[in-house]
Amino acid sequence: MSRGTVAGMSERAFTDLSEFIAIPRVEAVALSPDGTRAVLTVATLSEDATSYERALWETPADGSGAPRRLTRSVKGEGGAQFTAAGDVLFVSARDDAEVKDEASAQLWLLPAGGGEARPVTRLAGGAGGVAAVAREGSRVVIEASLMPSATTLEDDARIRADRKKRKVDAILHSTYPVRHWDHDLGPAEPHLFALDLADLDESIPARKDAAAKDTPADASSPYPAHLPRPTDLTPGRGRAGDHSGVAATPDGATVVAALEVPEGRSQRTRLVSIDVATGAHTVLRDEPRVDFGTPRVSPDGDVLVYVRTPKSTSDGPRDAELWACALDGSAPRRLAQGWDRWVSELAFAPAGDALVATADHDGRCPLFLIPLDGGAPTRLTEDDFGYASINVDRATGEVVALRSTYAQAPHPVRVALDGTVTELASPAPAPEVPGTLTEVEATAADGTRVRAWLVLPEGADASSPAPLLLWIHGGPMNSWNGWSWRWCAQLAAARGYAVLLPDPALSTGYGLDFIGRGWNSWGDRPFTDLMAITDAAVAREDVDGSRTAAMGGSFGGYMANWIAGHTDRFDAIVTHASLWAMDQFGPTTDHADYWQEIFTPEGALENSPHRFVDRITTPMLVIHGDKDYRVPIGEGLRLWAELNEHSADEDGATPHRFLYFPNENHWVLAPQHAIVWYETVFAFLGEHVLHHVPEHPAVLG
Repeated sequence: MSRGTVAGMSERAFTDLSEFIAIPRVEAVALSPDGTRAVLTVATLSEDATSYERALWETPADGSGAPRRLTRSVKGEGGAQFTAAGDVLFVSARDDAEVKDEASAQLWLLPAGGGEARPVTRLAGGAGGVAAVAREGSRVVIEASLMPSATTLEDDARIRADRKKRKVDAILHSTYPVRHWDHDLGPAEPHLFALDLADLDESIPARKDAAAKDTPADASSPYPAHLPRPTDLTPGRGRAGDHSGVAATPDGATVVAALEVPEGRSQRTRLVSIDVATGAHTVLRDEPRVDFGTPRVSPDGDVLVYVRTPKSTSDGPRDAELWACALDGSAPRRLAQGWDRWVSELAFAPAGDALVATADHDGRCPLFLIPLDGGAPTRLTEDDFGYASINVDRATGEVVALRSTYAQAPHPVRVALDGTVTELASPAPAPEVPGTLTEVEATAADGTRVRAWLVLPEGADASSPAPLLLWIHGGPMNSWNGWSWRWCAQLAAARGYAVLLPDPALSTGYGLDFIGRGWNSWGDRPFTDLMAITDAAVAREDVDGSRTAAMGGSFGGYMANWIAGHTDRFDAIVTHASLWAMDQFGPTTDHADYWQEIFTPEGALENSPHRFVDRITTPMLVIHGDKDYRVPIGEGLRLWAELNEHSADEDGATPHRFLYFPNENHWVLAPQHAIVWYETVFAFLGEHVLHHVPEHPAVLG
């Protein structure tokens, strides 16, 4: 292992799952104001191999030198952001010598000139992360939560302490929703707070010595005077602290936030300008059934850019429109008209005359330059990569970001204005992969071009064609255009499979009409697109069409279920966190309002896989986690019950299997559970596709 890297890789990384989960992973990058330093968030496997620990590393932002580690603690660090002075802010639950009880995650500051990290907050409910940093000066905006009846930080600490003492975890709800993805909402409510780092008393040591222990951290204590006291920017507004983007003016005097407001059972987000000094709110943009998000303020503070997205209905998807206006909301104008790509990340170019953005596009996620004068967007990168975690150098306009494909894990790079890419030194270099990446195209029944990535295993050729694994993405509005540690096709390639990663109807990166082809009819063109691209793949000499399987998670699991009821061409099907009965899923998912609005009742029924259970003859592996609130466990339980109803023999034997995780969510994230997931999947595929004797994980007994 070279200097400045983290241990964890070996030549067996993709054949031995214990080695795979130990590969260090770069998760985010932040760029210093002067453009010379990049800070990486790197996750490494814990010593007991049951969780991931995160640390911050610094690396030169020009591709020279070697990385060096900045932080080290048992609890780990994340959410790194630079202040205007070049200090590093991060969130960590690391030990604070002033806190008696187990510490919650707080905001910390690591000085630019070196030295010990010091806490910036001591909030009873912890700090959720940095929402915005002023370009100049010392103001920052953070996310944190307060109990509903708390009017002060001290009130919040007292109420939380009382609940903890009484062991009360009950929540009384008065609004919808009550859950989100994998966690309960409430009883605490989200808020935005402003902080002035100039109020941080640097005369107090980062680690208090014995003579300085005069401020016990308990529920009756005042908020520590040597820390900057957070100013609540969203007081008494319920869940209005939930937002879809926050930006600050260069001096930090004004904050623009996309805040939630109720709209019947649903919510919408509106753009609000908040005066930090007075706390006054001014609504800049608000329309019924329209979401406003991703606000960005220009370097001179004069221009506000945002994304306007009308709510979709069963009639079809709505575009995510890019708009600009003056900081006070006047003179709105639409940008990039006719460009039907959906911006995922957005930042201003240094001169303020253009935007740097990422958006899904044709199986990639390139960097784009979008002029503010109404001109057409242009691609900055022409490679096959997906870019994320973008940072714009204030001096040069060059971009520091992470990039990846299904042939290369995320790694930090610098992108010049001519598109030239320079890789930065990393403590977690992307590992060598066993499979090669190519593209496959097909023409759908309606004449539409459908494409996919194909990961080919080593040695696949006409004399030794590889069995095919059709892997369907979730979403459904999504695209296979960047590496995933959780859904890693290279693991299947290492076991000899050719892995097909298609973007069928509903996928992003091909325009609004392509998404609309599958709208309110998931079982129609998405299914026929998948069959067409599978036909194209098995027509290749290096793919064995007589040995095939299909799998997917979430929407991909829905499609796996639909495929099972509509064709017997596959030897095995794996369905993870899957939608099964649409009449049941609609009202029980965490955000029923959305899912019930984008389907008509007739469309939901016609496209419900459960109606075709009696046609299923292909062996299925059903996988579900009990803490999945997006696709509730009832979907997996009902699927399993109805499969057995129609397939079990007199003695109860069935070709199907059900892998259940009582404490996992939509994704199955715990490292050892990930091993169990892959071992079970590969054993099931091996049994039915390769005709191997199944070897299930020993830990399953």
